Amino acid sequence: MKKLFFLYSLLIAALTVHAQANPPKETPKMEFVMQLNVTLDQAYTIGNTPHGKRMIIPITGGTFEGPLVKGTIINGGADYQLANQEGNRTELEAIYSIKTDDGVYIHVRNRGIIYSGKDEYGKPSFYFKAAPQFEAPNDSKYAWLNNAIYVCEPAPGESGSITLNVWKVK
Repeated sequence: MKKLFFLYSLLIAALTVHAQANPPKETPKMEFVMQLNVTLDQAYTIGNTPHGKRMIIPITGGTFEGPLVKGTIINGGADYQLANQEGNRTELEAIYSIKTDDGVYIHVRNRGIIYSGKDEYGKPSFYFKAAPQFEAPNDSKYAWLNNAIYVCEPAPGESGSITLNVWKVK
């Protein structure tokens, strides 16, 4: 086991040196997958905990649609948020399920960061991105959702909701 860890460490070190000397020539491509329009209930807070200020935003429903998938968001999930003491950085983890128009249930776990502060150049910035993971049945036509990395960002939504655009990293 120690030998395997040592070899893995050497490989990572070699790749790091190689990556610094040879930056990638091409940026990964993105492909639009879906837009989720998520309806939300009133947020509530647990208050300040040893980990930060904990807030929960219940997910009550909504719809989603993309080129290969369409359906509804199931009532009963939630967006669990943890804000730092300064209040400028929040970690989020939304856990919920969606149901396609042809009756297939898919589990979603969406983790992300909301940050309001200064960018690397010292200018004011706002950042809100997340990485949803989909868990679809292996024997369904949506199994392709299981085998990729996705990113999402919010778009303007109606009051009491959030709109999320989701892309697949190719």
